[in-house]
Amino acid sequence: MKLKKINGLIAAPFTPMNEDGSINLTVIEKYAEKLKKDGLKGVFICGTTGEGMLLTNSERKTITKKWLEQQTDDFKIIVHVGTTSAKQSGELAIHAQKSGAYAIGSMGPVFLKPTQTEELVDFCAEVAGAAPDLPFYYYHIPSVSGVTLSMVEFLQKAAPVIPNLAGIKFTHNNFMEMQQCLQLDDGKWDILSGFDEMLLAGLAFGAKGTVGSTYNFMAPLYNQIINAFKNKNLAEARAMQNKTVQIINILLKYNGAVVAGKALMKSVGIDCGKCRVPLRNMTEIEYNNFINEIKSVGFYNLINPTNL
Repeated sequence: MKLKKINGLIAAPFTPMNEDGSINLTVIEKYAEKLKKDGLKGVFICGTTGEGMLLTNSERKTITKKWLEQQTDDFKIIVHVGTTSAKQSGELAIHAQKSGAYAIGSMGPVFLKPTQTEELVDFCAEVAGAAPDLPFYYYHIPSVSGVTLSMVEFLQKAAPVIPNLAGIKFTHNNFMEMQQCLQLDDGKWDILSGFDEMLLAGLAFGAKGTVGSTYNFMAPLYNQIINAFKNKNLAEARAMQNKTVQIINILLKYNGAVVAGKALMKSVGIDCGKCRVPLRNMTEIEYNNFINEIKSVGFYNLINPTNL
């Protein structure tokens, strides 16, 4: 399989929900239009931000089909198929391939977590093998999955047994390891930077593609960081990255990036509803305080491209 590496921003979208907690598919078309307008190169659906592990397989298939209606040559749909079961993940992978997805990804199983690289490779090989025609990305997010194995060793041991292995969605702050992955096999692997608040560091180490949740509502700012970096204006890039850190700190303060990010989407015109348990949604008072804090750091001016 000849791999074309991803270049630019991929959003990890929230899963829109109705008041009763059911999936709200009607929002997705408008959602995709916004992301395309903001310069996104695609989406990585049903992952952490999309509450993927809180959805049923049936819901995830329905969401996949709806997002795939929005796929174009310039807007790729990558489907996260990870579950605690390689069999269930394989079922989602088969569906993604039949439906025409650009690629699939999977984090490691969070229950009975693999403690040896070979165990993780075996899991991923079964999942990736269910959709052999699609590029497969391992989703490395140890802070959520608890899978802390070496990604360099994973690539080395997975390469011979996963023909469609494309690379890693690298959501970890171990930049030494990220650099090793980027350099491995003469730069063969597509290593996607996964920490929004450290995008500039990822770019400095050589990442070209990046996946993040705050790209849903701050893409213009992140594209400015990328452009400043390309133009070797590091002072400007650092200043803009610091702005994103200020905003992300506020998100973390109000029940975390998924809950607060989903709430923030409503204020920018895409109502994604509330999150599922065990995530705790904001009260009305919390939401009002949150929006006031977001305003206080100039968020709405920052996301307006005409003001950048």
